[in-house]
Parts: sequence; structure tokens; C-alpha cells
Amino acid sequence: MASGIFAILDDIAALMDDVAVASKIATKKTAGILGDDLAVNAEKATGFLSSRELPVLWAITKGSFLNKLIIVPIAILLNIFLPSAIKGILVIGGFYLAYEGVEKIIHYLFHKPQKKHAVGKPEDDLENPGAEKAKIRSAVTTDFILSVEIVIIALGTVLDKSLTLQIATVSVVAILATVGIYGIVALIVRMDDAGYRLIKRYNKGLLAGLGHLLVKSLPVIIKLLAVIGTIALLLVSGGIFVHNINYLHHLLPEFPVVIKELVTGLIAGIIVAAVIGLVKKLYALFKK
Repeated sequence: MASGIFAILDDIAALMDDVAVASKIATKKTAGILGDDLAVNAEKATGFLSSRELPVLWAITKGSFLNKLIIVPIAILLNIFLPSAIKGILVIGGFYLAYEGVEKIIHYLFHKPQKKHAVGKPEDDLENPGAEKAKIRSAVTTDFILSVEIVIIALGTVLDKSLTLQIATVSVVAILATVGIYGIVALIVRMDDAGYRLIKRYNKGLLAGLGHLLVKSLPVIIKLLAVIGTIALLLVSGGIFVHNINYLHHLLPEFPVVIKELVTGLIAGIIVAAVIGLVKKLYALFKK
């Protein structure tokens, strides 16, 4: 009896070792997409009232966990019964991410904020609970698409392993992705509060100077994240198309991969934005 228990424990220990090794490899493979995910979600989680930053971030984090809870079993089942569907899902998600990236560019170029809004709090438009909920939904939706990419890449590293190891590895990567990304985002959005506390407590000296640096750095970081997040959306979407559509994969092989993915994502986003704009105009005409 005792030997049987020890044998089971030995099997569990061996499985955990295999999961640890596989998770490490999968995390390295997904490092790029995790970096993009961080940039995109950090940009989406900023711009709220200070008192609402952590509650909003927690709402997005819960949505991210729910996304993973949905995606992981579906990905495993599709890989078993209908592996060809995974590529189609990725491409559809790529179009959504491309559209989000292009929409941000269009908004920046053609929808400049009025001067009267330039003074005062930049988050005034997010005092409305409806606006807050809309931004949370947008963040969770984007997280869903990026989570699909993360889960599929992680799954691809253990396709030759047992089903148990596949499930364990993908689950570990999914949890680490959510905890790691939103933990870092939480640190970013609370930088100014930490800075103010240092200034208030120490008033002068090195730590007070660090506080001033944190306060001054946050607006710069937020602006950088807005730019990086937009580029990340286009790169991720372009990467989905380039790596999953054979024609694009072999098109212009002499081009640097990053440029190729960025341009592909940009073109895809422009096409989707144009189609959506046309549909809206036609709908408005028929509605009259």
C-alpha cells in the first residue's frame, strides 16, 4: 500500500518536472506576444480617475481569467477534434486587432480633442460609468484575442506530449500571463501615488527626488504605452496573418519580418475600417 502511494507521488513529481520544463519553453516562445499584451493592456488600463484605477484593473483582470478559462479547454478540444479551426479563429482575431490599431491611428489623426478639454483632468470623459464599462469591455475583448494567440503558441510547444502535460502546461502559461501582465500594469498605473507618498513623507532628499521622478514619469509612460500599444496591435495582427496565411508567409521574403508584419497589420486594419465605415454609411442611408 505504502509503495503504491510513493509510486503515485513519484509520478506526480515527474509530471510537475515535465510541466515546469514545458512551461519554461512555452513562456520563452510566447515572450514576444506577452510583451505586446503588456503594452496593449497597460495602455487600455490607464486614463481613469485615480480612485477607479485599481477597481477597473481588477475588473479587466477577472475578465482575463474568464477568457483563459474559456479559451484553454476550447483550444485543447479543437486541437484534438478540429485542429484546422484554430487557424481560422486566429485570422479572425487578427482582423479585430488590426482594426483596433488602425482605429486608434484614425482617432489620433482626425479626432483631435477640443481645446476646452485640454485643461483639467484628462480622465473627465471617463467619470461616466458607461464610458468606464465600455473601456473595460474593449480591454477584455482585446485580451481575449491576445489570450487566444498566447494559448495557441503555448499549445504548439507541447503538441508531441501527452494530453495531461498539454493541459497542465497551457494552464500554467495562461495563469502566469494574466498574473504577470496585470501585476505589472497595476504597478505602472499606481506610480504617481507611490511618488506622492514619497514626496509627502520625506519632503527632501533622494527618496523625495525619486517620488518627483515617478510622478513626472507616469504621463510620459502612458503616452509611450499608447504608441507602443497601437504598434503592438498591428504587429500581433500582422504576425497572425504572415504566419498563418501561406501566400503572405512567402510574400516578399527579403523584407524584414517586423516591417512585413507591421505593414500587413496596417493594411488589414485599413480594409476592415473601410468596410465598417461603408456599412455604417449604408445603414444610415437606409435608416432615413
